[in-house]
Amino acid sequence: MHNRRNWKRAAAIVVVATTAVLAIAGCTAAGTSGKATGGAPAAGKGSIVVGSKIDGEGSVLGQVIIAVLRTDGFKVEDKTRTGATDVVRKALLSGQIDVYPEYTANAILVFNKDKTVDPAVLKDPKLTYETAKRLDGANGVVWLAASPANNTWAVAVPRTFSDANSIRTMDDWAAYINKGGAVKIVGSQEFFTSAVAMPAFEAAYGFTLKKDQIVALATGDTAVTEKAAAQGTDGANAAMAYGTDGTISALDLVVLADPKAAQPVYQPAPTVRKAIADKYPEIATRLDPVFQALTLETLQRLNGQVAVEGKGAKTVATDWLKSEGFIK
Repeated sequence: MHNRRNWKRAAAIVVVATTAVLAIAGCTAAGTSGKATGGAPAAGKGSIVVGSKIDGEGSVLGQVIIAVLRTDGFKVEDKTRTGATDVVRKALLSGQIDVYPEYTANAILVFNKDKTVDPAVLKDPKLTYETAKRLDGANGVVWLAASPANNTWAVAVPRTFSDANSIRTMDDWAAYINKGGAVKIVGSQEFFTSAVAMPAFEAAYGFTLKKDQIVALATGDTAVTEKAAAQGTDGANAAMAYGTDGTISALDLVVLADPKAAQPVYQPAPTVRKAIADKYPEIATRLDPVFQALTLETLQRLNGQVAVEGKGAKTVATDWLKSEGFIK
């Protein structure tokens, strides 16, 4: 997220040449597949400082980056859990850190909010990523490949409720509400009042929640809202959630799909200082397939191991990378 041993002088030049060719071929194979080859890491690679946001997912993704880079021969300084979004972004721009995982929509809505972007872009994962990459390129920030997981605002319901009422999408939920179905959703005050949150869902899917169907909490902790829905606290059967929350799987909740893309796309991806990305292009070669393998279900599971099972982010990241063959 080791420096190659120094080869001793061989008696025969052909032996040295053959060994060198094999070593180069091994490195090329690793760069092509993104998988670990088990060979010793390449020499001459400098130090990389890795940061992350302070939340559990940020820590896991940061540790994934660290483990991969160390396997590839980099000396890595661990500065994960750097701070909130504004703090870790400033650290990247100022050169205090070299790489950290960020979310695609933030490049448009937060970091480049002074730029004019068609709102339709935020409804499409590919367009969101390409726009984020283009806009941030002018800021000296390189976006590597993004995970297919979308960690955006969402509605989660108990699986038993989902199965009993055939509710899998926001369209299904809206139809259920409009037919007079019993609903009580728990979320933060911001979730119910921010134009980009529940009001955006209501506008896109054609429903309106009544006051007695809403339980607004002061906290934005989705572990609290999801637990209330899972346990049916005061009749709750839905919760504000983020798509990759670790408690979703543990509590047997279902995240309702958003086919009309009412919410922006927030896919995690490594963001790297351009000077570092240019100097070490192999960083992209190694990290791109790793992040592309981080599906929604995978991130939910990994986050759950931290949030619910109490495992360390480093252990969770390393175990997953080994299980997928990215490191040994």
